[in-house]
Amino acid sequence: MAAAPYDREAADAYDPNYVPDSVKTFVVHLYRHIRDKNVYEIHQMYEGGFQRLSDRLFRDVPWPSAEAVAPYCDGDHVFLLLYRELWYRHAHARLSPLTAAHRAESWTNYCDLFSVVLHGVVNMQLPNQWLWDMVDEFVYQFQSFCQYRAKLKTKTEDELNQLKQFDKAWNVYGVLNYLQALVEKSMITQILEREKEGLEQFTATDGYDYEGGSNVLKVLGYYSMIGLLRIHCLLGDYHTGLKCLAPIDLNQQGVYTIVIGSHISTIYHYGFANLMMRRYVEATREFNKILLYILKYKQYHQKSPQYDQILKKNEQMYALLAICLSLCPQNKLIDENVSTQLKEKYNDKMTKMQRYDDEAYAAYDELFSYACPKFITPSPPVLDQPLTNYNQDAYRLQLKLFLYEVKQQQLLSGIRSYLKLYSTITISKLAQYMEMDEATLRSILMTYKHKMHAVDSDGKIVSSADFDFYIVEDVIHVVESKPTKRHGDYFLRQILKFEEMIGELEKVQLD
Repeated sequence: MAAAPYDREAADAYDPNYVPDSVKTFVVHLYRHIRDKNVYEIHQMYEGGFQRLSDRLFRDVPWPSAEAVAPYCDGDHVFLLLYRELWYRHAHARLSPLTAAHRAESWTNYCDLFSVVLHGVVNMQLPNQWLWDMVDEFVYQFQSFCQYRAKLKTKTEDELNQLKQFDKAWNVYGVLNYLQALVEKSMITQILEREKEGLEQFTATDGYDYEGGSNVLKVLGYYSMIGLLRIHCLLGDYHTGLKCLAPIDLNQQGVYTIVIGSHISTIYHYGFANLMMRRYVEATREFNKILLYILKYKQYHQKSPQYDQILKKNEQMYALLAICLSLCPQNKLIDENVSTQLKEKYNDKMTKMQRYDDEAYAAYDELFSYACPKFITPSPPVLDQPLTNYNQDAYRLQLKLFLYEVKQQQLLSGIRSYLKLYSTITISKLAQYMEMDEATLRSILMTYKHKMHAVDSDGKIVSSADFDFYIVEDVIHVVESKPTKRHGDYFLRQILKFEEMIGELEKVQLD
């Protein structure tokens, strides 16, 4: 949700110590449900009550301060840390501009909250949605702070002094260390390994502890792996990001699929990292699966606060899928419904991108710029004159690397179209068709082999091409892979259409 500008009158009238009766009731009940480990009621209040009160009473002003609500929760330290986490999240979503001091205070609160989880005895059960939002917001606020401090040109003297004062806030090493500590202390990697051997239950219970314990550390550790993937993508370190996610098996249902925001964020960043590492087949396969899922289930999330974000990520992933298929056609991996949507959105651009001319580069540039994460420069700025904005530097570097990869494939555009027409063809004949000498053609053929292969997560070299070729005595032999028939997909498509028909029929009013 975009931050709204302060309503000056409302801001002036805001009293952080005034607690409306409805907020008193909210705090009292939420505190009681947390003490009672009533996950269902906590979820209802978190997803519903907090949003409704925010819309009704705090549309453009902050919630009451934690000190003001302390009497209604017995001054409970951990509860007040959770309340502040909601307070700062609301401020980031609804209020603008946020000062460096506000951002630094939020960082301190996250440090205190995660320290309690890591080093204290936390005996709570919290909904997965809240725990995911905690990690998601932690990464978002880090990203937002990096962007904020990189825009120096319009900063006032007071803002620059605040940046100097809070130069340790949202330090990249601190952010990474907290997430890594949650992964290690929770022992989530070992838990998932033991689960594969049938010695532990984690996914089956959705991460909850039904024996009187707490789910907080374990589930925060689990979601922190996704948070680490996201941060490494923002830094442009795709290999490390994928390594952080490796303990989660994306071929199976997991705790990451329970919360739709977590599901989409995981696959978006996983697919993007694979795209940047030239693992086009893996990226295409995962984008196809999540886009089909969103197509089928998005109507059930229309009232969710995350609905706008779901739609935005959906559009971005279609753009990334268009890029994958333009660089490495894999139509046999795409579901019919996804393919139809893709053609409606990007058919013209995909046609241009096949040509590898200036229009093609412009199309690649446009889609990449629209669909890529908001890359960050993690190092703090040098606050000397002249002050400049460098918040776009990381994005420009990633765009440059991506377009360089696209440019390298320019010579390969003709190769594929010719080889698809033949089962065998001599090098001399193909060189004649492509108007080049044989030595240059051999070099391009080797380049094609290189570009259409990638190293997978297990370190194996795998092909991304939908056909292969080999050369024997100056004759190119083309081996085209035969698509396997997937009868299950056909039935799933028909079931989906049938469900849509029933939904439409139920809306019809009979006289």
